[in-house]
Amino acid sequence: MTQQSESPQVPQAETQLVGVRNFRDLGGLPAADGRRVRPGVLFRSGHLAHATASDTAFLDSLGLHTVFDFRNAADIKLEGPDVALRGVRNVNLPLSDPADGAGFWRMVREGDLNTLRELLSEGRAEKRMIGSYRAIITSRIVEHGRILSDMAEDSSPVLMHCSAGKDRAGLSIAVTLLALGVDREAIEADYLASAAAHRRYKIWRKGAPGDGSDPMSPEVMALLLPLFDARAEYLAAAFATIEETWGGTERYLSEALGLTPERRERLRERLLTG
Repeated sequence: MTQQSESPQVPQAETQLVGVRNFRDLGGLPAADGRRVRPGVLFRSGHLAHATASDTAFLDSLGLHTVFDFRNAADIKLEGPDVALRGVRNVNLPLSDPADGAGFWRMVREGDLNTLRELLSEGRAEKRMIGSYRAIITSRIVEHGRILSDMAEDSSPVLMHCSAGKDRAGLSIAVTLLALGVDREAIEADYLASAAAHRRYKIWRKGAPGDGSDPMSPEVMALLLPLFDARAEYLAAAFATIEETWGGTERYLSEALGLTPERRERLRERLLTG
């Protein structure tokens, strides 16, 4: 069983993928100086561990240089390693996340109703997500700086993913788009696309021992939903953290992430067109 049913309105590129969710090309987004993100150079998705043979063939056809996998050891143990793609450099760069270890997945997959109520009800799940987004911005500046540096040099076309492709990958894509001069409204619109039913992470639940309740009941799903949803307030918390900590995007990119004017121009030359 899964949390949601498949939507019939699936973008064309995604119809080619069976075992990979939340895939999309960022090409076409308006960026700095009237330019746009170049199609075919910047992709995002959920994990690649369940990619079918046809999925793998499609991903191979993209000509990817690098895949950034932001999952941690607990995620990879649960889901499996990414499928091998031809000629691709695979970089595992774990980022902190609400899914911060095996304890998170035990709660999601096996937690009984009372436990979920205690941990996630009355806005606790939303607060957990907002706190995580803030923490990723302040604690993962080395990793985000490396991503931008690698892409400025030779690491594109690039695919970024985590488990669901919305939190760790979502923030890493957002940081990249900020460096490319994409405005926040467009970044938010792309981020919120991960909330579509056909893109969300598939939640699997076991019945809790001794608990006669339905492990996939509407109340359980409602309690878990904030953890697997893309919401504007989560991304807004990340942007607010940038403003509060560095006074704005420019200082964040230059001082925290080490993005020099020369490196930023190389990044834009590689990823922008027009």
